[in-house]
Amino acid sequence: MKRVVVTGMAGITSLGSDWASIAAHFEAGRSGIRRMDEWDRFTELNTRLAGPIDDFAVPQHWTRKQLRSMGRVSRLAVGAAEQALQDAGLLGNPIIQDGRMGVACGSSTGSTDEIKAFGNMLLNSVAEGLNANSYVRMMPHTTAANISIFFGLTGRLIPTSSACTSGSQGIGYAYEAIKFGRLPLMLAGGAEELCPTEAMVFDALYATSLKNDAPHTSPSPYDSGRDGLVIGEGGGMLVLEELEHALARGAHIHAEIVGFGSNADGQHTTRPEVSTMRRAMELALEDAGLAAQAIGYVNGHGTATEQGDIAETQATHEVFGKHMPISSQKSFLGHTLGACGALESWFSIEMMNRDRYVPTLNLHNLDPRCAELDYLRGESRVMHNDYVMNNNFAFGGVNTSLIFRRWS
Repeated sequence: MKRVVVTGMAGITSLGSDWASIAAHFEAGRSGIRRMDEWDRFTELNTRLAGPIDDFAVPQHWTRKQLRSMGRVSRLAVGAAEQALQDAGLLGNPIIQDGRMGVACGSSTGSTDEIKAFGNMLLNSVAEGLNANSYVRMMPHTTAANISIFFGLTGRLIPTSSACTSGSQGIGYAYEAIKFGRLPLMLAGGAEELCPTEAMVFDALYATSLKNDAPHTSPSPYDSGRDGLVIGEGGGMLVLEELEHALARGAHIHAEIVGFGSNADGQHTTRPEVSTMRRAMELALEDAGLAAQAIGYVNGHGTATEQGDIAETQATHEVFGKHMPISSQKSFLGHTLGACGALESWFSIEMMNRDRYVPTLNLHNLDPRCAELDYLRGESRVMHNDYVMNNNFAFGGVNTSLIFRRWS
């Protein structure tokens, strides 16, 4: 078995595109949530809250030819991948194009402008807005394919379009590809572009926040006063590398991935199951060869939905007991769906390396139905940990758990 390390990390979020900017918002308790006045035309949509990236622009050196196949979700994914490769010292290095590097990436859906255009064809029998690249921008594996093509990656391509676990499954499957010796380098993560249809998915389930006139008070994971989730957007990517390969080229190592667990509830498409969420964490611990006591912090999925918060915390308590520190960065960014697993993995590594852990924003009164845990709230907490866990759970009953080890 090969050891797998993280040598590059990057993300694009509503709070910024570098750790210093994002951390400044975390420390100040400032979220990226705002009222979406542009959604007022959707009169049957109840929520008006989201975490958009208002200042995203494609780099000037990207060519028109490169952009033709990329909708917004792919542009976020490719942008994060380019920054991660730069961080790893691999951008422009020919070794990524000789078959040694692959990509594992996903999103909840492809770009919805193209979906709308195909829908218009079905409804009105016209092909307005459709061209040779429309399907490529819409297809479920658009992020993985565009990353591979943009950087000329010829290793294996693993699409992980599994809603809210797209990013974490991308990292987990990339880790396994390297661990089992299939190739030494992988780009792994996920992305999501903001669309009112995604808000409507949760609105129809009565699961969106309606605090439309107080955007910065929501979402509030684990809080008794929460009223639902808020949709966000973003892209996050990690460069994973086989340890000896990284050492041979003198790469900077951010952390080691030591455990991955993934399973399915097998019960219901939208109702989480405590037993299988718990089992996903246990699988990650078994993969890492660690006892539960070795984990110093759990980065929770924390969507601010009633069923999700309660089930997740009960599962976490069953594995770790009441003293486990836990928090959710979705309170700052909203739920970035396909991107959240990658972004939260990045944040977990940064927090572990800096010994400073971000609290859950807007957590004032703990829901008594949530299990007893050490919920981080108020100010950031200083802790020194050798291992941290990041958990994500998705519609369809998909569960993932990743364990990162401090590199020293």
